[in-house]
Amino acid sequence: MARAIKLPGFGIPLNEAREWRVSPGDGFITNTKYDGSKDFRERLFPSALDQNDIEYGSISMSMLTLREHAMIHAMNNITDKPGWENKVFDQNITAKWRRELLENDTLDMTEKMVDWIIAELQYKSEAFKTDGIISALTSGVFKSDSLIPPSLKESLKATVARLEQVPEAQKDYHPDSKNQVIDLVHPSLFPLVYGRTRIVKDGILNIQDGINKSGTGEIIPIPSESETKLPDRGQGFVHFLQRMGRPFSDKFQWLPCDVSFGSTNNPKKDSHAQNPSSECTITSYINNLHPDEHKELYGVLEHVIARTIPLWNETLSVRQTWPVYKRIHYTECIYDPDPDNIPEKDRPQILPNEDEDDYQERIGEWEWGVRKVVRPEPGKFVPEAKVNSYNDDKKPLKERETVNLQRDYGKTGLQVIVKLANIHLTPENNKYDGGSWHVEGQLNEHICASALFYYDSYNITESRLGFRQMVNDCGVDDVSYEQDHRSWLKEVFGFDDQGSTVQDIGSILCKEGRLIAFPNSLQHRVHPFELDDPTQPGHRKILALFLVDPNTRIISTANVPAQRADWWDGLMPWHGIAGKLPRELFDQVTSYLDDFPITMEEAKELRLELMEERKAIYSDQDESFHDYTFSLCEH
Repeated sequence: MARAIKLPGFGIPLNEAREWRVSPGDGFITNTKYDGSKDFRERLFPSALDQNDIEYGSISMSMLTLREHAMIHAMNNITDKPGWENKVFDQNITAKWRRELLENDTLDMTEKMVDWIIAELQYKSEAFKTDGIISALTSGVFKSDSLIPPSLKESLKATVARLEQVPEAQKDYHPDSKNQVIDLVHPSLFPLVYGRTRIVKDGILNIQDGINKSGTGEIIPIPSESETKLPDRGQGFVHFLQRMGRPFSDKFQWLPCDVSFGSTNNPKKDSHAQNPSSECTITSYINNLHPDEHKELYGVLEHVIARTIPLWNETLSVRQTWPVYKRIHYTECIYDPDPDNIPEKDRPQILPNEDEDDYQERIGEWEWGVRKVVRPEPGKFVPEAKVNSYNDDKKPLKERETVNLQRDYGKTGLQVIVKLANIHLTPENNKYDGGSWHVEGQLNEHICASALFYYDSYNITESRLGFRQMVNDCGVDDVSYEQDHRSWLKEVFGFDDQGSTVQDIGSILCKEGRLIAFPNSLQHRVHPFELDDPTQPGHRKILALFLVDPNTRIISTANVPAQRADWWDGLMPWHGIAGKLPRELFDQVTSYLDDFPITMEEAKELRLELMEERKAIYSDQDESFHDYTFSLCEH
């Protein structure tokens, strides 16, 4: 008997997805109960939406000093410079960089820190010359200005143009965007709607089947309340559970397309390929992008996805690295000056008629005013690869584990959610306010990483994408300090005792031609920007690719026939007889069909409902992100 397809929300309760792993089925990809065998990964990639990952510290990164963050910030800025990989070996140029860093009042920079920065960039330049990839920030944020070549970028512009060239009345302005954001392809339009969307369960749909079989299949049931909740795993997580008790939606899920490794026989596919073995094929339709009308765009997107995979490999590998790479170590709170070492004659003396209690209080205030925490510095540069090869006793460790999506998931492929959006500014509407801190999707989508490609920018000021993370407060246990001496936490790490463990790790420049990847364990936010020349219009165009955790398989367009009523227009059996009906009459006739897919009007109403649901989730997730605080022990 053929094995039935099992996907979260169809055969697998939503909140049990982590107990299953992707596996090939009989003519389709399904999930198999996780049995702990060596053929399965230990667990899913971490997500800031998952209570389990917060509970086990999977999304929390090691505490880094403010000075190390300053070093990372400096390296991020230097690697934004064209030709940095060669300039870093020019002593005249590096001397100029050194002066600029040391003279920058906003950076707490020292000679030793600059020495390390230059040495690290020299070391990384060789790999960069080969793959064009460089870490932008800590925690898995990577950037590349060369993975997508200019020819592919121009092809993307040209093929997307057809989506843009529509009458003003047909442009899909994103709700609540002040008519600045135009959605060209957006996953919130025509998503999976539980209790409404149909699934074909006896196989998978190729691109054409996904269109031709529109309206067929079995209705996906509405999840029960119990399967949208996560279990209470202890008192310590009561705040998370109170706010994020339902991280799964019982209404919606974004629909990814399926992607396989290997190129098709299309001769045009190789026009942008440097490494054909790493090419990809989109095997099911992209939601809201008709494959017949936009066939060339499908081919371009295949190339972009293929070239994004090396960046995702780097992003996801960061979480596999142990021990954590640190440029600066801090294990003991030291003061200079230290009032305990100041001779008695140089200390405040008791005043005439001053009682002992007042004197001791004054001495205490003087000590806190004099005492200065010594901020740590790096030693001599040591490459990350060497650090992760040995333990503290210089004994070899196992080889660093890395993620290779093609190697690890070549048999089951990937699932990718595609989004295309433009931000348009005009002299009358000239400032973009930026976005809110959030994590992509809900747990229904199991997004593990995102990639953003900025393929067209014109007449806008500098645009940046900010990131922040939760840090592991266990790092404070490694620091030796005296009773009641807590100032080092603020001075060295930038945190307050009893304050949140969330740390801003910086931002990355979003310039044309740049590809950025980051994990879904981080929050991110688009910074505000505006017109550069306020008398002329400007824009920023972006392609977003959201990677579904490849360890699991979710319901995709390989399972769900197209739901758009306007895509049925050419498929109606009477179409060849009656000719093309006027849209108003077409909608009126087809509205009487019980199985008819969703109209654009209803889809936009559902989108508003989805947006409201996710807005609440973003707010809840942000609050839960800040629930965890530092608590220095009394000792």
